Amino acid sequence: MLFSETKLPGVVVIDPELLEDSRGFFTRTFCREEFRAHGLIDHVEQSSMSYNRRRGTVRGMHFQTGPFEETKVVTCVEGHIFDVSIDVRRASPTFGQWFGIELSARNRRLLYLPVGIAHGFETLVDDSTVCYQISAPFRSEAAGGIRWDDPAVGICWPIVDGITISDRDRAWPNWPPVGGS
Repeated sequence: MLFSETKLPGVVVIDPELLEDSRGFFTRTFCREEFRAHGLIDHVEQSSMSYNRRRGTVRGMHFQTGPFEETKVVTCVEGHIFDVSIDVRRASPTFGQWFGIELSARNRRLLYLPVGIAHGFETLVDDSTVCYQISAPFRSEAAGGIRWDDPAVGICWPIVDGITISDRDRAWPNWPPVGGS
């Protein structure tokens, strides 16, 4: 696996190294030893999946408040998404900044999100499936979020007209988040 830092400290793009032959390929998507060697959280408590029927579906921007913060590894195993991270760590030099990257079944990239990062994505094609490996069990009482279209954050979403978003995600407050890390 190849690990690349992003502009948000601790948010890491992971490119799998494919072992290819006439059958296709094999690759690792998690290796405790390699994660540990790169200073990343190296355990998983929960694994989740999100299936999204329509292009232009937005999920986010979500985070967990203390003491139930989560580290996540996100990948798109079917379809294509624009994945977004917002730094909500008040002591961070990139507090309030966002980073976006395309994840797809074709590029097979993974994104590592440490504690203190709000996360969301927008589907760029129909029938997109996103898988998450998470360091802590989800706690509904610790769920927090930021409005997906908050002008103070200024995320440049690829699709802005005709999006599909839940009432809950549409109702998150604007910046700054209450209870962010």
